[in-house]
Amino acid sequence: MAVLGGGLAGVAASCTLAERGAQVTLLESAPTLGGRLAAWPVDVAGERFEMDRGFHAFFRHYYNLRALLRRVDPALDGLLPLTDYPILTPAGPLSFANLPVNALLTLWPLMRQVGLGISDLARVRIRNALAMLTWHPQRTPARWDGVSAQQWLRELNFPPAARMRLLDVFAHSFFNPTGELSAADLLMLFHYYFFGNREGLVFDVARRPFGEWLWRPFEGHLAALRVDVRLTCPAQTISRQGAGWRVHSAAGEIDADAVVLALDVPGLRRLLDASPEPGAALAGLLGQVQATRPFAVWRLWLDRPVQRAAFAGTAGYDILDNVSVYSAFHEPSRDWAQRHGGAVLELHAYGLGTDDEADIRRRLLAALHALYPETAPAQVLGEQFLLRADCPAFAPGSATTRPSVGTAEPSLVLAGDFLRLPFPGALMERATASGVLAANALLASRQVDPAPLWIGPQRGLLSAISRFA
Repeated sequence: MAVLGGGLAGVAASCTLAERGAQVTLLESAPTLGGRLAAWPVDVAGERFEMDRGFHAFFRHYYNLRALLRRVDPALDGLLPLTDYPILTPAGPLSFANLPVNALLTLWPLMRQVGLGISDLARVRIRNALAMLTWHPQRTPARWDGVSAQQWLRELNFPPAARMRLLDVFAHSFFNPTGELSAADLLMLFHYYFFGNREGLVFDVARRPFGEWLWRPFEGHLAALRVDVRLTCPAQTISRQGAGWRVHSAAGEIDADAVVLALDVPGLRRLLDASPEPGAALAGLLGQVQATRPFAVWRLWLDRPVQRAAFAGTAGYDILDNVSVYSAFHEPSRDWAQRHGGAVLELHAYGLGTDDEADIRRRLLAALHALYPETAPAQVLGEQFLLRADCPAFAPGSATTRPSVGTAEPSLVLAGDFLRLPFPGALMERATASGVLAANALLASRQVDPAPLWIGPQRGLLSAISRFA
């Protein structure tokens, strides 16, 4: 079998297949595994570091991701628990520390923090508010997929300051601008992270660079499973070969009886555009699946310490969506900061309406100085700036038409975080689970028992009334 793409989805599919006896060839276009979680060497401030695509939150209900990572880190020692991640806005902060794990019990302390009173709640639109608690896999998309998240948030009628702290930061965290994000997807995310999350709202972060912690060990793990891992080897086209498939790459041709397409949206579209047979078969299936607007990651090595939270979400500071103090948790950054008396910070901006790098830098730096004034006089000793546009769009109208793992060809399956899954999930967890689902689909056709999947509540706390809400 061939797996095209070495990100989380492709690695999960490869492990699942190989552990159950399949012969697997894994093709990845980059020099390393990891996909959008990959890392690569850079020279900054006179030293060698591993750079990546920025801060990732490893939530504790990412059960399938954690099961995958335990293949190379059984105790998950590479993760560091955070006790809080504040939300910072001009209207005031919000803390997730010491909240009850029970979802409903978190509502009251959160509402008290943002000053929501009885008179405010009386003005909230009940239908929109109930939609957060009544997630249903069929009824919610049918009712809300045609509405943008921006419109849903506006119609909810929360007081502006409370909305900014409680809802806007969360809504902006998934790379899509709210005006171009389906309200059905936003409601699924509220269910998945808040009301259907049994592990609480805090998360873990990576202590070490992803290459050192994950991807070089995964190369060894896959080799031990006899997976033929081919790096710097993009698939160029795929075509029918008898009952199976032929994958054409720069390193030659690979014949496989089944293929997992575990590519990001731009990569998948490029492959299918160059591959007439599967391209035609999947054109209708992919429909309007596209990448969303660009996002920026800017890591800064500063000449002075910054004593702030390891991670903070933001709203109301222009395009700035969050700030990470890498030197508070990331071992190479911490060591550099201790030696030089400095700090390593990272700024993120999602769903950008521009790709003007100079403008993005200027606005991010101004926002940082407004948020953390002590950084204004700091000198930048080194930097890494990334601008990418390869995260999936979840546009209004797409929740019910987005493809799932299966295709009309039983031997050709999809994996990736853009897919519609049979249970709630997002980001790294959705990618990982899709890879396991893709592998299971191929195993089922060969009468091989599937790999287990761990999922949380599939319906909202009040889903029984969703037909009336």
